[in-house]
Amino acid sequence: MDKLYIVIPAYNEAENIRQVIEEWYPVVEKYNGDGESRLVIIDDGSKDNTYEIMCGLAEERPLLYPVTKPNAGHGATVLYGYRYAVEHGADYIFQTDSDGQTRPEEFHQFWENRKKYSAVIGYRNHREDGFSRIVVTKTLKLVLRLIFGLNVTDANTPFRLMGGEILEEYLPDIPRDFNLSNVMLTVLLLYNKEKVEFIPITFRPRQGGVNSINLPKITKIGIQAVKDFRTIKKGMKRHER
Repeated sequence: MDKLYIVIPAYNEAENIRQVIEEWYPVVEKYNGDGESRLVIIDDGSKDNTYEIMCGLAEERPLLYPVTKPNAGHGATVLYGYRYAVEHGADYIFQTDSDGQTRPEEFHQFWENRKKYSAVIGYRNHREDGFSRIVVTKTLKLVLRLIFGLNVTDANTPFRLMGGEILEEYLPDIPRDFNLSNVMLTVLLLYNKEKVEFIPITFRPRQGGVNSINLPKITKIGIQAVKDFRTIKKGMKRHER
């Protein structure tokens, strides 16, 4: 049976993490890969007791693997989780976030399509997380079109299922601490004409706690990302199949 690793980065999510685990743990139980599937939650150096809560819940959940590391930001933590899953032989890797904005009941459709595509990525059709986030997504879409010539439906959605082998192939092309790692991964897959399917998903408001990313941070990340995108574009090479 296919081994599924669900990768979730977490930073100061003490208010959310219990609910997120209760929602997503049944998914790895259902698609348990003969007991080898895992729910891997990576604590990104939280200042609250996120990691302690995770460890407590893992005592009665054998497929839950809490991991902690020094703070490095969301993108770097996502990459850390991807590498962890690949190194542990995951057949399929699914990534979502720890703020409770995505719905686990929408996962099944992605799993059903896993063998048809290199990646199945959600796109936020009806977003409920604020107008400023919608503006950011539309701006990012324009930037990717201008720099890479790609029309990307939703490049940064934290709801994506990818094959372990395809992820292992493209991870080395992404700078280790790149902040918009999911965006770059989407770009690489489309640039190399991999089979990628976009499926609409629900995107709820944050279920608790405070978002650590505010508008000034988004602006700073965006300016740096444009510079990084241009640099990466110059060095991009086609992957041979």
